[in-house]
Amino acid sequence: MKILIIEDDSSLREIMSRALRQEKFTVETASTFAEADSKLAGYNYDCILLDIMLPDGNGLQLLEHIRALGKRENVIIVSARNAIEDRVQGLDLGADDYLPKPFHTAELVARVRSVLRRGRSGGELKIEIGNVSLSPSSRQVKVEGQELSLLKKEFDILLYFMQRPAHMIDKTMLAESVWGDYVDDTDNFQFVYAQIKNLRRKLADAKASIEISSVYGFGYKLIEKSA
Repeated sequence: MKILIIEDDSSLREIMSRALRQEKFTVETASTFAEADSKLAGYNYDCILLDIMLPDGNGLQLLEHIRALGKRENVIIVSARNAIEDRVQGLDLGADDYLPKPFHTAELVARVRSVLRRGRSGGELKIEIGNVSLSPSSRQVKVEGQELSLLKKEFDILLYFMQRPAHMIDKTMLAESVWGDYVDDTDNFQFVYAQIKNLRRKLADAKASIEISSVYGFGYKLIEKSA
């Protein structure tokens, strides 16, 4: 299980990291809004521990951005701001739990395990760009309301792009996210090119208003076609 800790206090960040690593979790950290946003754009996590007060932004705005992208990570807000308004706003924005500071590391680990067991509940998240809608949980894609049949990796690639509209995507990062450890077994990216080619064709045949555009020397970008 992969955890992202977003916390600007270096000593607390280290304490949280150590406690979770001792429980065999894989842990990554971010100390600023910008650093966290960059990591969330490139990778998926099983649980995010999110501080509200960051030096360059508000954690609740980051949570809102996460949910707008259709990302289904479990989110626990960890903050010294214990006002009822913050709790209500965080839960309304899609947080799964709220842990006020100070806390014992045993409680932190227990809260993480609890939200991972529960998984996310409630209505299905859906990402919509142009005339294309994608439901991550049901793995269904529709163009103008008509279902588009995609292979597993084609769906995974489209999900990755639709979570990052208009972002330039490096082919290496795309391969690592979609293929995981298996990407190390290859010495070229022909498998990426082939899947992208097939996905482009299916989107075009379905008259989708989005397309995957090549960015020379870098990778790709999902854009909406001009009218």
